[in-house]
This record gives sequence, C-alpha cells and structure tokens, in this order.
Amino acid sequence: MDKSTFETKPVINGRMHASLKHDSAHKHVTGTAEYIDDIPEPAGTLHGGLGLSDRAHAEIVSIDLSAVKAAPGVVCVLTAEDIPGFNDVASTGQHDEPLLATREVQFHGQIIFAVIAETRDQARRAAKLAKIEYNDLPHWTDIDGARENGAPNVVEPMVLKRGEPETEIENAPLRVKGHMYIGGQEHFYLESHIAFAIPGEDDEVTVWSSTQHPSEVQHMVAHVLGVANNAVTVMTRRMGGGFGGKETQGNQFAALAAVAAKKLKRAVKFRPDRDEDMSVTGKRHDFRVDYDVAFDEEGRIHAVDATYAARCGFSADLSGPVTDRALFHADSSYFYPHVHLVSQPLKTHTVSNTAFRGFGGPQGMVGGERMIEEIAYAVGKDPLDIRKLNFYGQPGSGRTTTPYHQEVEDNVVARIVEELEASCDYQSRRRAILEFNANSPVIRKGIALTPVKFGISFTMTAYNQAGALVHIYNDGSIHLNHGGTEMGQGLYVKVAQVVADTFQVDIDRVKITATTTGKVPNTSATAASSGSDLNGMAAYDAARQIKERLIDFACRQWQVNRSQVEFLPNRLRIGGEIVPFDTFIRAAYYDRVQLSAAGFYKTPKIHWDRKAGRGRPFYYFAYGAAASEVSIDTLTGEYMVDRTDILHDVGKSLNPAIDIGQVEGAFVQGMGWLTTEELWWDASGRLRTHAPSTYKIPLASDRPKIFNVKLAEWAENAEPTIGRSKAVGEPPFMLAISVLEAISMAVASVADYAVCPRLDAPATPERVLMAVERLKARG
Repeated sequence: MDKSTFETKPVINGRMHASLKHDSAHKHVTGTAEYIDDIPEPAGTLHGGLGLSDRAHAEIVSIDLSAVKAAPGVVCVLTAEDIPGFNDVASTGQHDEPLLATREVQFHGQIIFAVIAETRDQARRAAKLAKIEYNDLPHWTDIDGARENGAPNVVEPMVLKRGEPETEIENAPLRVKGHMYIGGQEHFYLESHIAFAIPGEDDEVTVWSSTQHPSEVQHMVAHVLGVANNAVTVMTRRMGGGFGGKETQGNQFAALAAVAAKKLKRAVKFRPDRDEDMSVTGKRHDFRVDYDVAFDEEGRIHAVDATYAARCGFSADLSGPVTDRALFHADSSYFYPHVHLVSQPLKTHTVSNTAFRGFGGPQGMVGGERMIEEIAYAVGKDPLDIRKLNFYGQPGSGRTTTPYHQEVEDNVVARIVEELEASCDYQSRRRAILEFNANSPVIRKGIALTPVKFGISFTMTAYNQAGALVHIYNDGSIHLNHGGTEMGQGLYVKVAQVVADTFQVDIDRVKITATTTGKVPNTSATAASSGSDLNGMAAYDAARQIKERLIDFACRQWQVNRSQVEFLPNRLRIGGEIVPFDTFIRAAYYDRVQLSAAGFYKTPKIHWDRKAGRGRPFYYFAYGAAASEVSIDTLTGEYMVDRTDILHDVGKSLNPAIDIGQVEGAFVQGMGWLTTEELWWDASGRLRTHAPSTYKIPLASDRPKIFNVKLAEWAENAEPTIGRSKAVGEPPFMLAISVLEAISMAVASVADYAVCPRLDAPATPERVLMAVERLKARG
C-alpha cells in the first residue's frame, strides 16, 4: 500500500460533527435493547402494587388492610410505619411529599400503602381490597379554583423587574389587557416508571431505576432507608423516554422497591401500568397568563406587566424552578423596555406537576407570543412584522437586556427568521392564503412564522457540573462512563464521539456503559438540555488527561519533542514512525502509564440571585424559527397541518443526524401539547384522561404533510462549548408555537382579522370551533 495514502486515511467512524447512527438504534428496531423489565429476575423476585387514594383531599379516618394481607400471593403490605428512615421523597428539601400518606391525602391517586406479592397481578388485585374511611375536605384542582379559595403558593414567587413599567405602561399610545390559559401535558413515554431493587449485605442495596437523575434516586433511597448514600448504588442503562418526567418522579418507585427489598431480603420490582403511571406521576404545569402590554402605533412594545400563575399540585416538587424559567422566557425573542413579571406557583389538590421538556420555558414563550399577536391585530399588521420590530438587537443597540438583566450577546434570531422567511417563501404564501380565505366559505387557512430563543443552563447554578470516567484497556479498547442518562436522545453516542475524536479512533473502540452512581458521583439530572454540554466536556477532560500522559510517554520512549507526536486515525505518528493505536497503548501499559482518568466540568460565567431577580442564569441561548401552514374546517373545528419549515440553530452540531431527529421529534411533541393533548379532572378531583383511550398524543398521520427541517449550518457557538455545539433537547419544542399561531390566524379570518381570536391551548377541535363561533357572533 502507498504510504501517503495510508497516512491520510480518515477516521472511519469516530468524528465529532459526523452523522453517526444512534448507538442503540439497531437494538431499538429489533427489540434487543435491554430495559429494566427485560433484566432476568433473580429467583424469588417479588412485585409491588399500589394502594391509592380515591379522594382529592381528605383526612384518613381508618384503614383496614386485613383483606389485602389475606389475598393470594401477598407477602407483605407496606405502610408509613414500615419506613426505616424518613417518610419523605421531596426533591427540594421542603419535606412536603410523603412516600406513603398517613393522616391526610391531598390528591386523587396518592399512594397510601404498597402491596408486595409473588406476582404483579396478585399485588395489583390485592391493593383493591383495602377498606379506607375518609373525612372529605375542600379541594380545588385548577388555577382559578386555587385563586378563589386563597390557595397558598407551594414556593416563594419570583419577581423580575426592569425599567419603570408602572409609569410607562400608562404613557404608551396603545394598551391591551387579557389572559390566556395554557394546558399541561402528560409525558407518555413508551416505558412507564419502573424500579428493581436487589438487597445487598449489611445496609447495601442496588436499584435499577428508569430515571434521568440516578444521583437523586440514590439520595432519596438512602434518605428513606436511613442509611448513607454510599450504601445505595443506582443503575440506569437506558429509558424508554423521559422528557423530564423521570427527573424526580421515579423517586417514589425506587424508594418503595428498596424498602421492600431490604425488609424482605428479596429482589422487588415496581412497574405501574399506564393508568396508574398517569394518575400518580406529575405532568407539565398548566398556566394562566394575565398580561397588560403597552405599545405604539407601529407595534413597538413600550412596557409589559404579566403574572404567570401555575397549577403546581399538592407539593413543591420542581415548581419553583419551572415557574422561574417561565418568567425567564416570557420575553420570548423580544426586548421589553420596561417590564414587570410575577410568578404564582399555586397549590392544587392534584398530583404535583414536574419537569417536562422546556421546563416552564414553553409556557412563558406562548404567553409572550400571545402578546405579540394581540399587538398585531390591534394595529392591523402581520404578526411577523411585529415580531421583527421587537426582536432583541445586537450589542450596542441598547436593546439587549433581558427582564432578568442578562445581556443577549449571541443574538442570531433575526438572521434565522430572515433566512427561513425567504427559503419557505412566506410572503407569497401568506398573500395566497389571504386570497384563498376571502373566497372559501368553510375551509380557512392560516400561516405563522415564530422564533425561538431559549436559555441553556440549569438555573440552579450548582447543577451545572458533570463528571466522567474514561479507561483505556491495554488492548486499546476504551471504556466510557459519565453522569448523563440515555432516554433515546442520543447522548451516549455524542459523548462517545467526543472521546473517539480526542484519541482519533473508530467509535467502535469506545464501549458505552450504563450510568451508575458507583462510578461517577454527585451527578446532575440529564435535563435542561445540558446533557451533551456538561458530560461531553467532562469526558473530554478525562480523555485529555490520558492523552497528555500518552504524549509524555511517547516523547520519553521515542526521544522526540511533543510537536513530533501526532494522533492519526487509529494510529500515531511519533517522529518518523507510524505506530498502531493498540500497539502504542500496550507499550504505555508496560511502561506503567496511568490509562484511566476522572474528568470534570463546571459551566463558567453563570450566576443568579433569585431574590434580586438579576444575574446571568444562562451560559448562552439557542435559536430557531418555524413557519407552519394549517387548514381548519369552520363547521367542525377540525384542522390539518399542511406544511412546516424549520431552521434551527444547534451551533456546530456534534451529530447532525441525531440533532435533526431531535428537532423533528420536539416539534411534533410540542404540536401535540398545543393542539390535541388535553388533561381533564372531574368534579371529584379524579384525572379522567389517564389512558390512550382518553388522552390523545399526536400520531404519525398528524405530522405536517410537508415537513422541511434544516440546521443552520453557518452557526457556531460563541462560547467554548464542546465542539462549539449548542443544546438541542428542549429549544426545538417551542417551534410548535407556529402551529398554534397559524390556527389562530385561520380562526381570525372569520372576523376579517379584526380581532385577536384569543385561542387558548390546547387548541382542540372543540376549542377551535368555539372560537370560530365566538368570532362569527361578533357580526
């Protein structure tokens, strides 16, 4: 073989920025990917069932569990008295979320006891036999009910203020007040919550948990057992979806399994069915946004005053940071010269709502876009013109300060919107739609182009850290472990690409292993879109340490300078010699070079003072834009998404194929949230949309009939993130706001675009029809 050809051969399958397949894709489609319920059960494994409240709010007068204990196959019934440590799984340290209810239940479906039986079916059947007497107490399940009853806040509200909104809102030429309801959303992951606990010797226990936050499960299990964290090991290889629902909600199942396993000295598994999972675990927060926006005749915003009230459920869970992030994104992509924003995290007698993709940001952004829409109809302009008029400016423009006093330094939203507007032929299509609507008595069309600006980082500064562990074995194979969890989003392959790229080896050399608290401690949740940012940098740090040692070894062994050592695809050039990677690694091992390293990364620059409402909570912003076209039937309210065009900024993509898939999936999931997915509680406080028969996620047939998705190939993160990439998990979710806005335009056509339709979300066919009839009634 020609030597020059050999030396310039590219890495076959191990580069950053390459479109590599998901590491488990072939296992997903063939059914060989191992989830927790696929793990072979040890002999004697027991199964758990849940004893649930059938009251929304009540005192427990008496509990008779005799029939439960006598049921076939029942080994044990756990109540709060059986908890050896603390009856508390509150993630925030507020101690407001008991593992098992005792004297009071605060939502329909709260867990009161757990049945441990030989089979899952026996446990579930036995749990139905309990006799519980209640003394009913007043309850409320929605935001308006909470306000009417003077409900407390589950956490301290946050206030953001800049400028002089009190006076400026009065001085502007025009002003609009209104409110908007924004519905919640069920996570509806393919794999429900599940935990599998295996007792060890002394105080030890190992828990396999479907969780985005193994370290928190470790801490909660230890807390409930009354043992140190080092006695608990939590393992997570993959989840069948998470979307935020497995950040805190898995704590209760893992804790119950661990308590039962240690008590009975047998392996115990908890796997609720879909109805139970939907009833006892939290969802996306519902919001009511009350807004007061002042502007001029051109549509330029002068001042905004808004309150974001949320249905939080019976305990705090993550409602504090969720409602905070809603305020952080109430500006959407727009500069508010004078602004006052307040959160209202209200207690309700429903399951505690929790993290969901976007973490409050989507609700904040929908409220911001509603204000833009109100202005557009008030001044008789295309909402896109109002959007562009109010975008944040470039540094030095005087229009770069957010309501939380962070400067927007990396603004590319105007360029993205301009490019998408041209590439999707927005203007001519809008003109055609206006003409179509003028001549169509039943079917009406709408089109909207909406932007996304989403802040990246945990707003709790301490969570912006990650660790990783990299080993190179003496045959040249590489072992990678980090604190991030894989829920189908492609995190594992992206981080493996970082390691493979650092050593210039094929990705097949890198073995990606299950996330475990026994290898990388004190990890943050795989959330806030920061999985690749944090874990990629931590893995790079570990690989860099080993690489530096290897270069030092090469210099010493071959008697060359550092500049003469070069990592090439699957080999090294050392001076004038080419050495295969595995041969080189074996030589380093025999020279006693340490081939293992623990990496660490913490996000720089960020800081946040919640009480003062100012700081830099986000390291950078991710941007995007979507243009959606819809058709509605004004006689039925039914609608169809005809076309969507997306241009999204992921910086310099670590893996374009994975990222495009994330954008597509996020958009469809966001579209479901804003159109078909409706949560409904009846008068007794029972969730009635608790199964696929009553809760409608989008189908493949609901996707846009024409669906064009592109990444902004020119984009590169201004901050030194891993490979200059940007987060992709959450930001594209909000691209779906374009669908809601397009439906709104179609509805507005019924009244000749004279008024804002004020369409609440989700815009179900029923809600669309009611809006159409309301506008028709205006004459």
